[in-house]
Amino acid sequence: MYRTVSCSTLRETHIGQTVSLAGWIDTIRDHGGVLFLDLRDETGITQVVFQDTSLLDGVTRESVISVTGEVVARDPETVNPKLATGLIEVKVSSMEMLGACTGRLPFIPADSMETREEVRLKYRYLDLRNPAVHENILLRSRVITYLRRQMEDMGFLDIQTPILTASSPEGARDFLVPSRKHRGTFYALPQAPQQFKQLLMVSGFHQYYQIAPCFRDEDARQDRSPGEFYQLDFEMAFATQDDVLNVCEQVISNTFHTFAPDKAISDAPFERITYADAMLKYGTDKPDLRNPLTIIDLTDFFSRVEFKAFKGRPVRGIVADCSACSRKFFEDSLKFATSIGMKGLGYLTASEGQFKGPIDKFLTDEQRAEIRTLSGIKEGETIFFISDSPKLVNLFAGQIHTWLGETLGLIEKDAFRFCFVVDFPMYEINAETNKLDFTHNPFSMPQGGLEALETQDPLTILAYQYDLVCNGIELASGAVRNHNIDIMKKAFALAGYTEEELANRFSALYTAFQYGAPPHAGMAPGIDRMIMLLADTETIRNVIAFPLNGNAQDLLLGAPSTVTEQQLRDVHIQIRPETTV
Repeated sequence: MYRTVSCSTLRETHIGQTVSLAGWIDTIRDHGGVLFLDLRDETGITQVVFQDTSLLDGVTRESVISVTGEVVARDPETVNPKLATGLIEVKVSSMEMLGACTGRLPFIPADSMETREEVRLKYRYLDLRNPAVHENILLRSRVITYLRRQMEDMGFLDIQTPILTASSPEGARDFLVPSRKHRGTFYALPQAPQQFKQLLMVSGFHQYYQIAPCFRDEDARQDRSPGEFYQLDFEMAFATQDDVLNVCEQVISNTFHTFAPDKAISDAPFERITYADAMLKYGTDKPDLRNPLTIIDLTDFFSRVEFKAFKGRPVRGIVADCSACSRKFFEDSLKFATSIGMKGLGYLTASEGQFKGPIDKFLTDEQRAEIRTLSGIKEGETIFFISDSPKLVNLFAGQIHTWLGETLGLIEKDAFRFCFVVDFPMYEINAETNKLDFTHNPFSMPQGGLEALETQDPLTILAYQYDLVCNGIELASGAVRNHNIDIMKKAFALAGYTEEELANRFSALYTAFQYGAPPHAGMAPGIDRMIMLLADTETIRNVIAFPLNGNAQDLLLGAPSTVTEQQLRDVHIQIRPETTV
């Protein structure tokens, strides 16, 4: 009724045919009484020509029209090689207005990327008309379809888990939903389908997956959307850590090779780095392997050097080629170090067989030779030293590592470099309570099982937990699950839970594990972050159709919003007045 072809279809072979097109008016150009329009739909653009300009009286850009006319060849001087349809145009014989644009446009869709984000999100339907933004959403659809196909080809079942569930400690704040029927009680939106997918394994399903919505009341970041996100959630019964990592490796490798064929991509199997090595070599548990620099431990060396600033503290070193660097570079390195909270940044430069730098005078000839061997420093290179408390030294070393890589232009371009970080600590000391707490997922299996929980210092126990990291971004997290009720009781007891608390807070798993639970493990790659990387965009909001802004607001529909007094009464809620101190 509205069109016979789309706006990307027509070519020279269609010349002489009468066709109908429908779409948005992208541009209008007046060439001496003849009007040229670029008509745009989701697929592309076709130039249409109006010799009867009266047809367009009062018509503006972004109006939706349908036109019928003959396909003709463009004059040679008007050929547009940038368009797939650039050799032809349509001479319009009739037009129908389908949807007039009568409002004053807050921005031209083609220029939306230069518009303030708050305005873009308020008029998101206009922003999504921008071909680049639109393409991100199309890419998202294609990637999710591809992921589903891969999982189903490997025998995984797509099973949906509940959205209204019980509050559970997953490491972030819950979104709570008050119950109308059960006064004073609340549902929670799931931070992840964690317990449900484990219960599916107990139920006898061998391989589950879903494109799962997850809800966490967290602040926004460039790579994290506030409120909700989606992940490729999967779980496997009778599976080991290697089984899960192999599935993840295959799916992620295939996806990135398919949708980023021109990029350099890590070949499977991906490198596996222990948490301890990642913190030491890269200063983070999210290493960016595009940066060729690594961090070395010089604590033992400096314990034998008479330099008071480093005495009794861990010391890290980073060797970089700074032979072409100016004096300002070293001044800037010190400024950066102090800006992140360091007291200074020592260094030594290898020059003409000697060392230059403020620390050289504290070294003996034997120590100079030893540090050359330890660091592998070459002529013209500089070794930077980071020393601080055990809690801060890796953090600072990681930030200096990143700064050097970026400032020296060492970060590999057009590449996706993957690795698995494994062997996370099971427990840590909670900074607020000063008590033992789970480091990550409380449902993880400790390495060494019950014996490790009963005989080891809890802070030395490792868990079968693992992350997938790409270019310094955590892309997935997972674990081998604790399916043994005795191990579960002991693991939670060390974190301060009584068996009664465990039974009450995790009643489903606590009970289910007493009826025969298979070993199981799983993982959950983040869909939004994956698309963000593939789309090569700086913020995750560019790959979500209707995202919240950085302040967790939906500017399009006006959420969060106030509700009526009756609505509050229905769910037994009363808003407390703000109190002043």
